[in-house]
Amino acid sequence: MAVLLEDIVQSVEMWLKLTKKPQPYVDPNLDPVLLVPGIAGSILNAVDSQNGQEERVWVRILGADYKFRTKLWSRFDPSTGRTVSLDPSTSVKVPEERYGLYAIDVLDPDMIIGRECVYYFHDMIVEMIKWGFQEGKTLFGFGYDFRQSNRLQETLDRLAAKLESVYKASGGKKINIISHSMGGLLIKCFMGLHCDIFEKYVKNWIAIAAPFRGAPGYIASTFLNGMSFVDGWEQNFFISKWSMHQLIWREEESCDGISRIILESYRPGESIDIFKEALSGNSVDYNGENIPLPFNLEILKWAKETHKVLSHAKVPSGVKFYNIYGINLETPHSICYGSEETPVTDILDLPFFQPTYVCVDGDGTVPAESAMADGLHAEARVGVPAEHRGILCEPHVFRILKHWLQAGDPDPFYNPVNDYVILPTAFETESHHEKGLQVTSLKEEWEIVSEDQDDPDDMASRRPFVSSISVSQGGNMQSSRSEAHATIICHPQNEGKQRLELNAVGVSVDA
Repeated sequence: MAVLLEDIVQSVEMWLKLTKKPQPYVDPNLDPVLLVPGIAGSILNAVDSQNGQEERVWVRILGADYKFRTKLWSRFDPSTGRTVSLDPSTSVKVPEERYGLYAIDVLDPDMIIGRECVYYFHDMIVEMIKWGFQEGKTLFGFGYDFRQSNRLQETLDRLAAKLESVYKASGGKKINIISHSMGGLLIKCFMGLHCDIFEKYVKNWIAIAAPFRGAPGYIASTFLNGMSFVDGWEQNFFISKWSMHQLIWREEESCDGISRIILESYRPGESIDIFKEALSGNSVDYNGENIPLPFNLEILKWAKETHKVLSHAKVPSGVKFYNIYGINLETPHSICYGSEETPVTDILDLPFFQPTYVCVDGDGTVPAESAMADGLHAEARVGVPAEHRGILCEPHVFRILKHWLQAGDPDPFYNPVNDYVILPTAFETESHHEKGLQVTSLKEEWEIVSEDQDDPDDMASRRPFVSSISVSQGGNMQSSRSEAHATIICHPQNEGKQRLELNAVGVSVDA
């Protein structure tokens, strides 16, 4: 019996070895990548200073509101530039497991059903591992306390140490930074203050959906209507040079005693006075204590200095910068409170009005014009139809990143801007003289491959598209007369392919 059991165990062990999960492909030639998230894109743990107990407070589904209020509510300390938790016994820590990737992968790892809603860099990490990247060797993450200023020295010191550790772990290879949203402002701030360190360790910086000129629609309503995680977003509004407006329908009484409803417009500087008045009586109840929270002018002063750093930042000569931004979604830009029917009669009531937005093109959060206005020398700027956070799992973005990172088999014909591949398939040219004329003919063909998958039934009914062009040049004493005619035929095919055919003939009179 013992022999039989031993045989069974050996058979099971052999079967397990045969069926074990295959090891992922690893490309040792890849340059390392550091992923940097935006606001609310890092797991935050609260550490109790009395017993050292640590618990995740962002993101969590169960008891989220209670933990947010008791552990993450904070106020700005102008003497240090730090955002300090209202609970004096609590400090906030970012987990470092998986070389920093754990904190930016799935923001609530305990969530099973509907887990996709708490994915952050998850899909991108999975995709990059398929390309040959390896955690701890060529793939790393940098999570941070997003409540803090982008120029808080503690955060910048951590980022400098991270760049050095990634550089060493990868064998002295320079780093590709991929930032998302406010992570782009953090990187730009670091680059402006520590240009030497940035140039020493960084090869490429790819910014995705960065609010380089703010996200004015959402930020203004954050102040007045209490959107979550206020602290990290406040500086974005104030570094903006945008001509953002606050629109308010107000009722005023004229000198003859007749009330009129007017639409008032406030530019950024004028909006500050509105914020001050509207939030003059603002307060929160924390552990039974009523804490006044008026509009914080100290944050404004700090943010103005941050703005100076950002506006003067330049990409070092040895670093390449790329910008990917979202388009094709209505994105709040200016805000309107009240209406002709229900005007704002008291500015103190403004926080209780639901805003309506004047929208522009963007990713639903950051206007495209803001994301494009990086103020830097860019190798390329590419707009991708995508939502602000969803852009991180967009296949078009993956193809662009794979191309820029030179991961996998290189495709020199890929066009990141239009997201298609142009493959030259034929080229013929011939030239001869006939009756005092020089005749040159040319035929060239390409195959265009895109991700669009057309309906096969629809393809059968589609006819080739034909276009032509003719040009001529008049002759004189110095040059002979010449003419050229070209015809372009586009042949639709299946599986997102098209065949493009060019036929051209040129005729010129011999000199």
